[in-house]
Amino acid sequence: MRTLPKLMVAPNGARKTKADHPALPMTLDELVTTAIECHAAGADGLHLHLRDEDGGHILDAGMYRDALNALRQAVPDMLLQITSEAVGIYRPAEQRRVVEQAKPEATSVSLAEMLADGERREAVAFYDRCAQADIAVQHILYGPQDLETMSDLLDDGSLNREDLQLIFVLGRYTQGQQSSPADLNPFVTWMQQTCPISQWAVCAFGKQETACLRAALAQGGNARVGFENSFWNADGTIAASNAERVREVMALPRATGNFAAS
Repeated sequence: MRTLPKLMVAPNGARKTKADHPALPMTLDELVTTAIECHAAGADGLHLHLRDEDGGHILDAGMYRDALNALRQAVPDMLLQITSEAVGIYRPAEQRRVVEQAKPEATSVSLAEMLADGERREAVAFYDRCAQADIAVQHILYGPQDLETMSDLLDDGSLNREDLQLIFVLGRYTQGQQSSPADLNPFVTWMQQTCPISQWAVCAFGKQETACLRAALAQGGNARVGFENSFWNADGTIAASNAERVREVMALPRATGNFAAS
């Protein structure tokens, strides 16, 4: 199992456009340029969303393979993680198929989305196939219901605690999607009780993104930063680029085991 990146950048997401920020990368060329800039700024992982010709979210195995090949040439030292996000367009079977056909080194998978059709057996089999294919799955957890479901999968042996990679999404259901560092507490409490050896990271929305990531780093977690979740710097200014957000997080204090101390 690959090690989870210490600082992953999520440069665009599925919904935002250049109307939200002119530096948000939409095309593959823009993503490659952004990846190079963010790697130079300190990011060791990239969370990859692709867009169709109209700028809409797309899950396409062929497009993923082409993008991964281009990015591997440009930033060979970055871990490349594709998204399997449904965005209300794709069903679990389609999400699973794209991941298996694209054959990335890593993917993020929403636990809730993967079980949306009630196909628990198929979902568990998918996780097993990913493990056999050396595709690292980072499970996306949004709140208490996801934590309960993950506990069930761990308790019945459907998932292995020793190979678990998680990302806690802070503030997903808050008004205006404005995260707070306190949003991390229930996730960390659950993890310490249920799967204390798991690899984990945090992403957060809005003006307190940096504060939330600081809290995660202080507790030994990893960070995901970028325009998918927030444009805001800690001082209330809007970042000019994804690389600027990476640089701010790289300057934060780290707990032992996080990326190299400053």
